[in-house]
Amino acid sequence: MKTQSLNLRDATRLARGVGQSYRLIKALKPDVIFTRGGFVSVPVAIGGYLNHVPYITHDSDSVPSLGNRIIAPRAAVHAVALPAETYPYPIEKTVSVGVPVSEKFQPVTNKLQEEYRKELGLDEYDQTIFLTGGGNGSRELNKALIANARYLLTTYRNLAIVHVCGRSLANETVAAYDALNLGNARKRVIVHGFITDLYKQSGAADVVISRAGATTLAEFAIQGKACVIIPAPQLTGGHQSKNARVLAKEKAIVQLSEDQIEQPERLGRTIGQLLDDDAYQLALRRNLHKYAHPQAAEELAELILKTAGGERRARKKK
Repeated sequence: MKTQSLNLRDATRLARGVGQSYRLIKALKPDVIFTRGGFVSVPVAIGGYLNHVPYITHDSDSVPSLGNRIIAPRAAVHAVALPAETYPYPIEKTVSVGVPVSEKFQPVTNKLQEEYRKELGLDEYDQTIFLTGGGNGSRELNKALIANARYLLTTYRNLAIVHVCGRSLANETVAAYDALNLGNARKRVIVHGFITDLYKQSGAADVVISRAGATTLAEFAIQGKACVIIPAPQLTGGHQSKNARVLAKEKAIVQLSEDQIEQPERLGRTIGQLLDDDAYQLALRRNLHKYAHPQAAEELAELILKTAGGERRARKKK
């Protein structure tokens, strides 16, 4: 009974939103509507359609949002992050434009990597790995790297581990590394709760370990990094898992599941395979960089302007 009342409430809100959107769009007379796919976009897109205003959807992840799936049939264009054939949209209406990211993310050459390493004080180490679980960190990723730290630091005698663990998890992460009793090797573990120079930290690394968020993958694709990607399985829709599968299939990343990183030394040995094999690293870097859209914002803007221009020409003909 409660579910039925909530559905009725949502239907009433949607109808009200469509009416409000219709009146607002009729008054504003836009040439085009752009939507990222949140639920608020549904009444706006319907209001646009009823006013004969074209709308463009954009999907950062490989799995379209529910909002975009609802409004997809009437969309003028579907802008997407990954190759068009990844998505359940008509191929002739789907354009791969990537995900707009900070201009600080640039292709990382050997020279630029050395510059980053020097700026960060990492140039004294032979190799560096970098882990980030996102802005809030990830306890699962933190635990996995800590469990593999002794193996990595023992096997690679001049390796630095740079670990971004999340603000709220910083104290427990530092304590966990201290509890390993690593001796002098403990100096080669650098823990940050939060950073503002992700582009520099990832750019300095030989191997990056991360989740599979769309923006994160877009950033590392531009840099051309060798990545071990562990999707977050708990997120709605499994979009991180599909993001990773698309790239792993093309040998652009190494994908591990959370079950796999719980296996003894599995994560450490996977990272080690990359540290030991420059050709393997290079292949991953090149394959991931093929998916880069350094000018994603410009590509998206051009698509919006093109669609708007087409609408203006259509109106003039009438």
